[in-house]
Amino acid sequence: MIDPDLEAPYLLFLGDAARAQDAGTAAALARWRPEECVGQLRYANARVDCGLPDMDIGQARRAGARSLVIGVTTPDGTLKTDWESTLVDALAAGLDVVGGPHTPLESIPRLANAAYRSGSRLVDLRRLPEELAVADGRPRSGRRLLTVGTQRDAGPLDTALALHQALRQGGVDARFRASSPTGMLIAGRGVALDSVPAEYLAGVAEQLCPANDPDHWDIVEGQGSLLHPASAAITLGLMHGVRPDALVLCHQAGRTRLDGWPGGAIPPLNECIERHLQAAKPSSPAAHFIGIALDTTGLAGDARRTALAAVENETNLPCADPLADGAEALLAWLPATTA
Repeated sequence: MIDPDLEAPYLLFLGDAARAQDAGTAAALARWRPEECVGQLRYANARVDCGLPDMDIGQARRAGARSLVIGVTTPDGTLKTDWESTLVDALAAGLDVVGGPHTPLESIPRLANAAYRSGSRLVDLRRLPEELAVADGRPRSGRRLLTVGTQRDAGPLDTALALHQALRQGGVDARFRASSPTGMLIAGRGVALDSVPAEYLAGVAEQLCPANDPDHWDIVEGQGSLLHPASAAITLGLMHGVRPDALVLCHQAGRTRLDGWPGGAIPPLNECIERHLQAAKPSSPAAHFIGIALDTTGLAGDARRTALAAVENETNLPCADPLADGAEALLAWLPATTA
């Protein structure tokens, strides 16, 4: 796994983010690690607000910031050229620049030169583990829960974090396992699974959650979507390497189409569940779903309650919005530990 040397607190860079999903990294850090965030840096045309104080680089430095985190992404995962000047200014001011774009930070000449001149660091989260291995499928002790989604952005990170928090508060020995750059920023370690060559996906997923005490739970952040042709391979490799005992399906209320895939429809939830179980069974014969995490953003009152009840009736599984309601209801069907 990757253990990035991160220097908090952070200034979150939102740039010109126009949609909430474009600034998912910044939003997740502000939600789950607010004590490590001094503020946000937004351009005048940005439409996203993470609820942190707006600061420029000088103000953030005086407030104690030690790193600028690239909290915004583009559809193709690269950095916009228009952002480079801000990142260069941050490096010159003595801040590390931390991020996980698909383009390595060190490969961008302006950034590499600025880091060399200033002595500040470029911390690239999308690095491969030093040792890659093909999955061996050998049994390993411990329990594992994996979040999976009907869509690539259906909330597996927030759901996994909420489940981990609920388990820890309930006295259960549990650890959150990060499989994305955003998750790594929150957990302090992990791996960006979507950067791993396909042959090693399951093997790296095995390394992500190694053998542990019989009563220990690893709560693993899902990646991609088995139902989305553009990212199904990542989800499948993760599932086969994690070999989960329990699964939680993440879905957005009212969502019926696959994002970024013309004509792609999200199947009925029971079909989604069955497809995941068919994929999981070869490596995890006992895997089963314990609940549905439903993102009810935009719904309130009776409409929200109706959406939650409809999913429970449809799937015969507990359903909750982990951010709005907490994740305790999703743990009622969690397999008992061996104690």
